[in-house]
Amino acid sequence: MKLTQRDFAAQAPRVAQAAKVFFFCGPDEAGASAAARTLIEHLPEAGEKVELAGSELRGDPARLSDEARSTSLFGGTRHIFARVAGDEAHDAVKTLVDMGDFGAGEACPVVIVATSATDKSRTAKLVEKRKDGVVAMFYPPDLRSVTQSVRGLADSAGLRLNAELAEAIARGAALDIRLAGSEVEKLATYLDASPQAPVTASAEDLFSIGATSEEDGFMPLVNAVLSGDVAKLPHELRRMRELSLNPVGLLLAIERRVAQLGILAGKIGQSGAIAQTLEAEQKARRIFWRDRRDLEDQLRRWKSAELSQLTRRIAALHRDLLTNSQSAELLLSQGLAMIARAAARR
Repeated sequence: MKLTQRDFAAQAPRVAQAAKVFFFCGPDEAGASAAARTLIEHLPEAGEKVELAGSELRGDPARLSDEARSTSLFGGTRHIFARVAGDEAHDAVKTLVDMGDFGAGEACPVVIVATSATDKSRTAKLVEKRKDGVVAMFYPPDLRSVTQSVRGLADSAGLRLNAELAEAIARGAALDIRLAGSEVEKLATYLDASPQAPVTASAEDLFSIGATSEEDGFMPLVNAVLSGDVAKLPHELRRMRELSLNPVGLLLAIERRVAQLGILAGKIGQSGAIAQTLEAEQKARRIFWRDRRDLEDQLRRWKSAELSQLTRRIAALHRDLLTNSQSAELLLSQGLAMIARAAARR
């Protein structure tokens, strides 16, 4: 069975009851991961979570079948979660379903999130044709949809957010719903909000937790690169590895900022009126006040023609990451260092 991004939320409760193998893929790794968490919440008895890496499944294809048919250490139910790259899990999934077809016994639910994979991959084709399999592909969200999701998360946490604050959280998380959800949780905790005792959040409240919450997102690294802060870059790259930030997701965040700079540069034109243009954009709520200083610095470093060249360079780097997923972190670190050095010279 194949689900679309649009109908997944409505179908999740039903397929969680009916299927056993779930394959989430597409260019929006954050969306796929969020969908996996939602699916697991809907499992009849999720039980113990067993995590497997793609490298483990690739090196030992029989392990997935063995783990899925093993009993929990504590005698209860279990489910398996695997994060893989591309078709790393194909042979393991094939072994799992073939053993089941040969009468090996019932397996526990298996949930796979695959980066650098699409619904045309070999694993997706293997899973989607089965009655007990589900494939769902996720594309990067737009600002409007993430803002709506943020407001939904806030409502569930007992937070009342106006449209501007919800959009600010979405932008600050680089449209990554996982990071946005973390921001909402921190804000709810800070305000002691709950569904039973809702609290209205203000811009000052968001600013108060900003020093902490920013450390969980992409934007410190995005700004270090595009502002040419080469002294800060090694720390941010180390943080990327420590937090396991997805390289493709991070590059998408940089692409979105560069696109935003291109739009702003077009509005500024030959006038050079950067501060005045940003003031007007902030009043029109097209940029958030917390981004303004970074945007102004970056607009002074990157002119329209240079932004066009930068867009092409980032697109080439994106292609390299997708075709060399095993070396994605190294390729990204090298590419970002080159861009940061170019920005520093401006």
